[in-house]
Amino acid sequence: MTSITAMPTPPLLEMRGIVKEFPGVRALDGVDLVVRPGEVHCLLGQNGAGKSTLIKVLSGAHAVDDGSILWNGEPISFADPQAALAAGVATIYQELDLIDGLSVADNIFLGHEKARGGITRDADMNRSARELLKTLGHPEIRPTREVGSLSSAGKQIVSMARALSRRAQIIVMDEPSAVLDPDEVDGLFRVIGDLRSSGAAIIYISHRLEEIRRIGDRLTVLKDGKTVASDLPARDTSTADLIKLMTGATVSSIFPRRTTGLPEVRPLLSVAAIGRDQEFDDVSFDVRPGEIIGLAGLVGAGRSEIIETIFGARKAARGTVTVDGKRLRNGSVDSAVESGLGLCPEERKSQGLILDDAVYRNISLASLDRYARYGISSEGSERRAAHAAARSVDVRPDDPDRIIRTLSGGNQQKVVLARWLLRSCKVLLLDEPTRGVDVGARAEIYALIRELADSGVALVIVSSDIDEVLGLSDRVLVIADGRVVHDGPSDGIDASGVLDRILAEHDTTTDQKGDAA
Repeated sequence: MTSITAMPTPPLLEMRGIVKEFPGVRALDGVDLVVRPGEVHCLLGQNGAGKSTLIKVLSGAHAVDDGSILWNGEPISFADPQAALAAGVATIYQELDLIDGLSVADNIFLGHEKARGGITRDADMNRSARELLKTLGHPEIRPTREVGSLSSAGKQIVSMARALSRRAQIIVMDEPSAVLDPDEVDGLFRVIGDLRSSGAAIIYISHRLEEIRRIGDRLTVLKDGKTVASDLPARDTSTADLIKLMTGATVSSIFPRRTTGLPEVRPLLSVAAIGRDQEFDDVSFDVRPGEIIGLAGLVGAGRSEIIETIFGARKAARGTVTVDGKRLRNGSVDSAVESGLGLCPEERKSQGLILDDAVYRNISLASLDRYARYGISSEGSERRAAHAAARSVDVRPDDPDRIIRTLSGGNQQKVVLARWLLRSCKVLLLDEPTRGVDVGARAEIYALIRELADSGVALVIVSSDIDEVLGLSDRVLVIADGRVVHDGPSDGIDASGVLDRILAEHDTTTDQKGDAA
């Protein structure tokens, strides 16, 4: 009896030999990408490998310099993002392109509003938006709510609803889980599974390799603007092989070990019973020179609010913050910086960088008073000092005049770290220090964090990656519903233990609310 072998599904998208050049750099050098209907195709590579450029070519944001794009077997060229959307390609970028002043529904249907006779039909848009949000598992987001009032996770959901509203055949998701907690990630993966079942294709970009195995079907890996691997099985390709393909090296352990013990000295940072109504309460901890404290918890637990309050970006309703024996003025960033406190914020592009300014100007931002006399800046000394700080953390390329928008996410994060090195801060607060950073740059940032600790800097780290918190920290505080539910050495708890304490606090809070009702 003759067996019949099933033929593979014809490609929906073929990108062959794609070349894209910018002045002085060949960003894509003959890249291939083949995507089939009903699959989750994972696109991997370090920052700077060419992933973002390839996606911008696909979405019509960049014109291709050489190579071909086939759509359902036919040559196609997208003149602009609107043409790509019309063809069925929707892109959800890591840096969300929502308009804060508009409602959720207005953002979802922006550019293809429901209208009759030139008049927008708000009721129809609100109804359709509500259905999309329910499909995504978030019926609590009101269509009439202003997008600017949503959390980062909420904005991510709205951006996904926008893509779904276009009935796209390919949806590109660039780090879609970066701002989501584990439950929300599970919801995202359920939606992706539904989309796959309907025949839509997903191009999924993530630096979280454990996600690739959960959701992916096939892999393409880019390095230095070239395709180094394609058609790899997502679930069966080992982490070691993926890291070697992306970096060209074997990474055995990315968390650096402490080289010395902690000194028994007075804390550099003391946080005493600080709180803010409706956000967090009664948070206390000390950090000694060279110590790394990690705050673990789910998105929305209050972690970012805690360190922003310590830094003075939010005003505490109660409690005190002391740096090196000096009590800080409540709600004063100037007081914090003058006392030796630095903050690398969660949203580095919107909160930590001036994207259209040079690298050296971003580094010197917190130290401008050192390079001015009678109100006039000495640009030469400022530039030299900032360049030295950039080199100390290996910012690449080694060009202090480079516009920072053009750097990869990992190198942008190094610039923020260099800012506080130049300032010689005593205490450094790091909020999601490796979000959107590839595995190679992540290892470099971990090494920098350990070097800072070994030099005597006190550090507080917030991360949604529980393994990252445990791997870097000397002591871990677990935050749930705005309260510290665990405080102990990092080697005394594992990831499951962190989640158990979070769930126990949620259960207690729910019972208390039920009793109150």
